[in-house]
Amino acid sequence: MFDRPDIGDQAVLVCLDFGDPDHQENVAECIELVRSADVSVSGVVQGKRQRPDAALFAGKGKVEEVAEMVRATSANVVIFNHQLSPAQERNLERALQCRVIDRTSLILDIFAQRARSHEGKLQVELAQLSHIATRLVRGWTHLERQKGGIGLRGPGESQLETDRRLLGHRVKALKERLAQVQKQRKTQRRGRQRTGIASVSIVGYTNAGKSTLFNSLTKARIYAADQLFATLDTTSRKLFLNPQASIILSDTVGFIRDLPHTLVAAFRATLEETIQADLLLHVVDSANPMRDVQIDEVNKVLAEIGADGVPQLIVWNKTDLRGLPAEVEHDETGAVAAVRVSALTGEGLELLREALAERVQPFDNEHEEQNEHVAE
Repeated sequence: MFDRPDIGDQAVLVCLDFGDPDHQENVAECIELVRSADVSVSGVVQGKRQRPDAALFAGKGKVEEVAEMVRATSANVVIFNHQLSPAQERNLERALQCRVIDRTSLILDIFAQRARSHEGKLQVELAQLSHIATRLVRGWTHLERQKGGIGLRGPGESQLETDRRLLGHRVKALKERLAQVQKQRKTQRRGRQRTGIASVSIVGYTNAGKSTLFNSLTKARIYAADQLFATLDTTSRKLFLNPQASIILSDTVGFIRDLPHTLVAAFRATLEETIQADLLLHVVDSANPMRDVQIDEVNKVLAEIGADGVPQLIVWNKTDLRGLPAEVEHDETGAVAAVRVSALTGEGLELLREALAERVQPFDNEHEEQNEHVAE
């Protein structure tokens, strides 16, 4: 067994087509993901298959092609734009003699790099450990040796069993700390609700321009960049829409296709802001040819966390890239359904403020009635 390196900075990507009509767009997204992880792309191996190979996912011939590219480019990591089983990952590393990671591991690595707050770091660590736990099933030869140890292992307990037990203790501790964070968030949320101010959460596909829009509206200075998952930590600010209306606006983590379930579960405390919001500001990159697919992916995650019932206002962002004017779109009832803006240039933001004031007015009235009822 080769010595498995902790990191890799030169990657060969493997992107197989299983009949996806958006395959090339997904390849481009994978390249952006890898670059967001500060890893250089040495080459991309593509191919078509009807179904994954049980042992090597890509099949023996394609794996040999990958191995040739690894040798030719001196790459030190192979990244599959797919989810691999622990056995497939182990078999591929033996065949390629270099580190192999899948799409889930790649996204987890990016999240680990970007987490800044204490809560964010806890959430990412929990997601990573939950993922690693699936890789501890006879995954490595050194874990199969029987060892004894004073104060650590009982007689005959294997390194694998010790690793699994210690990992379980750490996961339990992280869940307890995140439960405390969630309790604190609920207390803060109740305090905001007592003020009678509507809560609006910004959601959307990663790199749709959510943080740029948040900064433009609130004059905040949270980090925003043209890269996937530029920000992870939820930030909330009070936003005055007009002399009669104001809201609490929250910027949340971006979503992506095949977002790992371990991440969704770990970030549930943060995503509570989305679940409890009165209105979701769904930001869409209108210049992206996959915008309809991205909308569907965001809605899938919203359904998974129980936020699919929260009303949405669509924000078609980056209209400057399409040469389209700022505009408000109405549904068949005459209500505001979407607003076209450019968060970068500021065009259309005043229209968005007006649309927000119109959409949150019923919630403000509802909060006032609830507070009056509590006071009585």
